[in-house]
Amino acid sequence: MDLKELDKAIQDIAKRRNELKKLDYNNPKYDDLEEELHDLEDALQVTYGDYLEEVLQEVHDKYCPDTDILFPIAYLAKTYTVQGTDYSVAASEGVYVEVDSLPGKETKLVIVPSPLRIVLNVGKEKQQVVWTAK
Repeated sequence: MDLKELDKAIQDIAKRRNELKKLDYNNPKYDDLEEELHDLEDALQVTYGDYLEEVLQEVHDKYCPDTDILFPIAYLAKTYTVQGTDYSVAASEGVYVEVDSLPGKETKLVIVPSPLRIVLNVGKEKQQVVWTAK
């Protein structure tokens, strides 16, 4: 698995999502950018979907075994914060999961690039890296 290419593919999606978020639906560039985004997401699923599903299965087995795994695209944030080459996400981002060791807490998993990792968002202020690409 070429993890650098996977990381780059997720960065490309993150950039498009951030660009799209800044545009109004009436902007003439919106439809084209949205189409580009969908093409990138489809390509990610075709090329890396099996690998990402295996990784997500490992994370789910360890932290949230009672929660069903979704397609990897679902775990990408709607918006990423980018500073230089570092990507981060708000604690509100991600797919809701039920973490056995954190009953009653709002917990979400999200894929973040550069470096490629999966973050567990706990509540509104705590983020824990639960997987890092190696």
